[in-house]
Amino acid sequence: MSVKAKAGLVLVGFLVIAGALLFTEHRAHVLGLLIWLPLLACPLMHLFMHGGHGHHHGGGRPNDPRSA
Repeated sequence: MSVKAKAGLVLVGFLVIAGALLFTEHRAHVLGLLIWLPLLACPLMHLFMHGGHGHHHGGGRPNDPRSA
């Protein structure tokens, strides 16, 4: 197992432990903020998922009337 893989496992383990401790100690705050998660996910998905819509500027075909 490489050093990079070991470091990744340690990081994942640390994040799991930190998340569990944060959830148990701050359960009321975390559960209160969960209602906002879908509302925050909508604009984030809007921003990051427009790459597949063909909104690439400056790369149009020379004879394409739509690129003018």
